[in-house]
Amino acid sequence: MPAHVYSCALTGLDGEIIEVEVDFADGLPGMVIVGLPDAAVQESRERVQSAVKNSDLFYPRQRFIVNLAPASVRKEGPAFDLPIAIGALIMTGQVSQDALDGSIVLGELSLNGSVRHVRGVISMAAAARQHGFKHVFVPEADAAEAAIIPDLDVIPVNSLNALCQHLNERVLIPTQEKVELESGDYTAQTDFKDIKGQEHVKRALEIAAAGGHNVLMMGPPGSGKTLLARAMPGILPAMTIDEALDVTRIYSVADQLPSGMPLLRQRPFRSPHHTTSHAGLVGGGNWPQPGEISLAHRGILFLDEFPEFGSRVLEVMRQPMEDKVVTISRASGSLTFPANFQLVAAMNPCPCGYYGDPVKPCTCSPSMVTKYQKRISGPMLDRIDIHIEVPRVDYEKLSDRRSGESSSEIRKRVEAARQVQTRRFAGLECEPSLLTCNADMRTSHVRKFCLLDEPCNQLMRTAMNQLQLSARAYHRVLKLARTIADLAGAENIQPQHLAEALQYRPKLGV
Repeated sequence: MPAHVYSCALTGLDGEIIEVEVDFADGLPGMVIVGLPDAAVQESRERVQSAVKNSDLFYPRQRFIVNLAPASVRKEGPAFDLPIAIGALIMTGQVSQDALDGSIVLGELSLNGSVRHVRGVISMAAAARQHGFKHVFVPEADAAEAAIIPDLDVIPVNSLNALCQHLNERVLIPTQEKVELESGDYTAQTDFKDIKGQEHVKRALEIAAAGGHNVLMMGPPGSGKTLLARAMPGILPAMTIDEALDVTRIYSVADQLPSGMPLLRQRPFRSPHHTTSHAGLVGGGNWPQPGEISLAHRGILFLDEFPEFGSRVLEVMRQPMEDKVVTISRASGSLTFPANFQLVAAMNPCPCGYYGDPVKPCTCSPSMVTKYQKRISGPMLDRIDIHIEVPRVDYEKLSDRRSGESSSEIRKRVEAARQVQTRRFAGLECEPSLLTCNADMRTSHVRKFCLLDEPCNQLMRTAMNQLQLSARAYHRVLKLARTIADLAGAENIQPQHLAEALQYRPKLGV
């Protein structure tokens, strides 16, 4: 009878249970692996053989055939090393098949028999619990990550020999302690109180944080755009446990989870370079992986030097900005990654950077300025709620020793506004993860929660004609006004809230 060991494969962000079948076959000694394995899985043959021999275990000179079922699912990565090795040991009578009842086995083997880290353990552990498994054997380095999943016994394995001793009940491995699920505040490297001047920009960023709105900052070099963007995570509300689990799962699958941090408790801040390809930004590859917009899920995606990004790179962001997910299609199927990020972009007004600066003259011609600003398409600009100019900071403000308002004080107001929004959306019949702030509202929600009285209607009618607002821009202005009203503690949108929202629309012309 063939040996049966259960393991798990990754399909996008989800785990899929894989049955590893090992049996003897006629022919020359060796190992044949079938079931759509990639090159890393095929290389398990050499790793398993060396690991078994160097663990003082017996490896027979026989022919093994390994089947990874279901065969229709493509398998990648070295996480099948350990289950294949255990299957071979079951066939040689060194481990009992019954010892693995209700268990999942994951891990990469080194040549000396030690067990190495594998990516996506939290997704695999979640799949194991969903399918009724009670125990999961994982690399010792990944045990804390797997222990986040409740109602699952996690056994940390540091070597093949130790696992065999445990399965044979000679030396039992202690079960990993459960990880406490607690959210945490963001420890910002830059505090708003240390940034001199730019009070109107700070106000715009506070509104953006309170409602989850996208922001574009335009100003000359050295005016503080990057500094303001890097300070923004410090005013965002702390992640909920569900949000933290979502973000941790993405980072685990992308193999970017920091060592010793099984659960990410702080909102992501991603700042890719403008040479990033579209696959690097939205995700892709032969085996699709999450891109920067998915790694920024529930956090901030900061694009500095916005016009320097390739036009194709920026245009592929348009659909994820609307749908909050990115779908990557291949001939073998489609994968969907979450992408509910907040865009914060910064740019110079022209190639030399000083167009409109009152001190340093611009050396660009009007056509150069227009061409530079036209690198950002109209549809992309339409998806950005707040357009703010960041002027040069004068000497008096820079030399002022007084500190401004701290990030923690601003965050209290932001959290209060978010709580208002949470209560407002609580009674809606939709998935809570799809509607967490005002920026997530759909058209039906805008009609329900962004009602305008007659003075506001007159103001909006005039703005539609003069600013030539599109239907999308109209709804975005209303959502922004709703956020400003929430910060002010107002029940309804007032003309002053609407007027402030309108001033954040882009100006026509150069």
